[in-house]
Amino acid sequence: MPFLQLTFPVGSADPEPFEDALLAAGAVSLTLEDAADNPVLEPAPGTTPLWPSVRIKALFDAGADPLVIEALLRSQLGARLPALQFETLDDRPWEREWLKDFRPMRFGRRLWICPAGMRPEQLETAPTLPSPASGGGEERAPLAPVFLDLDPGLAFGTGTHPTTALCLTWLDGAELRDRTVIDYGCGSGILAIAALKLGARSALGVDIDPQAVIATRDNAARNEVAERLAVCTVAEMAAEPADVVLANILAEPLTTLAATLASLVKPGGRIVLSGLLTEQAERVATHYTPWFDIAPVSVHDGWARIDGIRKDRAC
Repeated sequence: MPFLQLTFPVGSADPEPFEDALLAAGAVSLTLEDAADNPVLEPAPGTTPLWPSVRIKALFDAGADPLVIEALLRSQLGARLPALQFETLDDRPWEREWLKDFRPMRFGRRLWICPAGMRPEQLETAPTLPSPASGGGEERAPLAPVFLDLDPGLAFGTGTHPTTALCLTWLDGAELRDRTVIDYGCGSGILAIAALKLGARSALGVDIDPQAVIATRDNAARNEVAERLAVCTVAEMAAEPADVVLANILAEPLTTLAATLASLVKPGGRIVLSGLLTEQAERVATHYTPWFDIAPVSVHDGWARIDGIRKDRAC
């Protein structure tokens, strides 16, 4: 069914009175949005911060009268009520609306992330590479493309965010054949599945969100790697150390989990950490230096990735 949508700004004012008034006027759904460009990137545990400037969107039944809604709101909010914008929205699956702009994307030389069933209109082949044995004179054939079909569902992870792109690019250039992989904070399963498609022997996807577990299993089946990918919540995890551990989460969890993640990497194995702003990378890296030799930080659009090789023993 269609809906009547009402949008108005509240700026830095407390949104609660506006929410109460909207619900009293018959709103069936409320959404708070960033009215400017001030993302809240990493809230402190137990807090629910808002943006410096907030916009409210409210949905009403299609038959609701805008004049009646405005009168009800004004009776409760008075002069605080800003200018209102009404529009009619056709019914569609709103939780998937953002996916309409999701298109095939290439990472590194050969890895493609595609909406399920879609392929790039014009396939970009990887460049031919000089053969190391020939001193650069002879050329090897281009690498065959690797396609990962993805439907993220309600879980995070499509490759569009710079941190995911940094991890996918690392995977495309890594030697993964016969390696074991742990994807800690797997979201849609994109990193674990990419590792398997690129040659890893087996992978474990772990997340705190049960929805992520469901999405990862569905995507694993879609890519025919389900028998090589185990998935569980963090509470259920009982993992042996792996050759590669990937954690694309946030700076504070990465800092807190340093010893835990280090224990999941075999001596000589690799760790890949992302979800970090560039200015957070050095601080996070220092928490991993007792266990890892850390490579120079990789940066993309203000976000960072940390790579390290596990030492034989902690310093």
